[in-house]
Amino acid sequence: MINLLHIKARGMKKLLSGFLLTVLTGQILAQEQVCKEVNTIAAMEKLAKEKRFKPVSLTLASNNYNVYYYKCEWTIDPAVYYISGKVSPSFTITNATNNLVFDLSDALRVDSVYMRKKKLNFVRSGNATVTVQLPKTYGAGKKDSITFYYQGAPVGGGFGSFIQSTHNSKPVLWTLSEPYGASDWWPCRNGLDDKADSIDIYITHPGKYKASSNGMLQSVAKQGKNATSYFKHRYPIASYLVALAVTNYTTATDFVQLGNTQMPVISNIYPEDSASFHAAITPVLNGLQLFSNTFTLYPFAKEKYGQTQFGWGGGMEHQTNSYVIGYGENLQTHELAHQWFGDKITCGSWEDIWLNEGFATFCADFLYTENYNPAQNKINIKANLDYIVSQPGGSVKVDDTTNINRIFDGRLSYDKGAFLLRMLRFTMGDSLFFTALRNYLEDPQLKYNFARTANLQHHLEAVSGLNLTYFFNQWYQGQGYPSFTVKWSQNGLNQANINISQVTSHPSVSFFQVPLALTFKNATQQKTIIVQHTINNQIVIDNIGFKADTVLIDPENYLISKNNKAIKQAPLAKADNLLQISVSPNPFTNRLSVMVNDSDAKKLLFQLFDNAGQLMFSTTAQQNVQHTYTLQTPAHLLPGNYVLKVIANNKTNSYNVIKK
Repeated sequence: MINLLHIKARGMKKLLSGFLLTVLTGQILAQEQVCKEVNTIAAMEKLAKEKRFKPVSLTLASNNYNVYYYKCEWTIDPAVYYISGKVSPSFTITNATNNLVFDLSDALRVDSVYMRKKKLNFVRSGNATVTVQLPKTYGAGKKDSITFYYQGAPVGGGFGSFIQSTHNSKPVLWTLSEPYGASDWWPCRNGLDDKADSIDIYITHPGKYKASSNGMLQSVAKQGKNATSYFKHRYPIASYLVALAVTNYTTATDFVQLGNTQMPVISNIYPEDSASFHAAITPVLNGLQLFSNTFTLYPFAKEKYGQTQFGWGGGMEHQTNSYVIGYGENLQTHELAHQWFGDKITCGSWEDIWLNEGFATFCADFLYTENYNPAQNKINIKANLDYIVSQPGGSVKVDDTTNINRIFDGRLSYDKGAFLLRMLRFTMGDSLFFTALRNYLEDPQLKYNFARTANLQHHLEAVSGLNLTYFFNQWYQGQGYPSFTVKWSQNGLNQANINISQVTSHPSVSFFQVPLALTFKNATQQKTIIVQHTINNQIVIDNIGFKADTVLIDPENYLISKNNKAIKQAPLAKADNLLQISVSPNPFTNRLSVMVNDSDAKKLLFQLFDNAGQLMFSTTAQQNVQHTYTLQTPAHLLPGNYVLKVIANNKTNSYNVIKK
């Protein structure tokens, strides 16, 4: 989800203040393209969500049932702030009970509740719920359905969950329920613990207008001056991702080839913006193919992907139908990415909102631009990084889920969350990283369901063979970032002697264990080595192969860090306790050749460690005439970064190696 009203201080240090919704539609279409190119993500969603957020008890629906289907019948006039509805949830009892509690705003009047033709008693307790008395006690496993008849003017006006406004003097009405606004306008289970398997939506509206909602439009039945638009959706869906919009839309249909499927991409656009809006559909078409090829097939490929224009300053990833105010590349690709990360798999707690927003930011800001807009990619990476380190603290894990500002913190939930993924990609390598994400998306327990950070960590570890507890302790739960100091020198043999240390910006993490890229260069040559930085004042020796005059620390910005310093020193004297070694090839496939330039090294111990410091391989050797030793590494050793440690006669040295 994105709100464009607030342009964060990552590239454009200004606030788009003074915008009114009546002005936004006309002005922000052009501004959004400029602003989002320097990454306006997260933005002012906090303002929009404050009026929908219930700070203490966010859902009071009982946990003695699961809803597996909703039939929703709503009557809407976009010129009138009002809704009347008939909502029929079908459910399975999970614990024996004679009553069910649903979430529903007290601003809405429940006229009656029926089970088939039998009228049921219900109670409104003033706590935004409806308690329905069942005819008898139902045991676990019992399936049935009830029907709510209700009406009223929903709460949450202004930037709320149910909005009646205008565009170009025409009335428009839309809904936007994240995080807990669904029950502002319809009775449902309003938490992050239950998805209906399917939903049918019938919207009755003035016949001169069009409706837009989830799933596929099946029919539009005329009834005098009114019409009923019927939408059918046959995928699991969270209540906050259900949406409707009604106005005088112009509809444009494109098609995209996804494997063997030609899927419709349906845009519902204000007539005054239809030409420019539809002309900018290319990022959506490209993104659908890119994300399908990179991750898994678009999650709702049997139906559609849609974009519906609305007047709120940004976008919202309603399932199969993102609501957007403009047509900028980043806005469109961010909301599209949510169909995988947020809709197919939804965060199981707002504590883990980064599983929605961090992923969408990673996909739009980094992955999409890497493939389709490389110049913008570099801008986005630097802008996001600068914004993250603009403050010394803050964790990706949301420590206060009652605080709307904390949940939708653009610096932490969006940008830092995205950078966690960038760092994991660097640590694991592309092949393992994207394989793990595909496994995560296809996990039978997670797909079309809910997930927590631990579920993602499990799949990353299962594929990579790494223990990533340290990573998530540092970067997900911990706060702050490191600042590196690299002191280096070279001797006459072009051997670089390197000393690496760091300080951290926040006391929650005393040391960040990271793979650190160092690029040695001169006017004509350069070489990058990856050091597994595991301790302060770490000594590394590497044969650079040429005389360098400069060292760049993390030049591609793979890590979250700030104020790094590279200091060139006079050549170091040979340390009495440091073995002089060289290793080739590097990267290696199965074998390593290690030369130990020390005549006193009679018996040698070779140890290979992974990123987490786990011993993966160990062997010994006696000194030979060539002082060169061939190490046959285990066949099960996975590709990735490792540290080779050589010990002999109380001398030691470590060398960073990469398995292809």
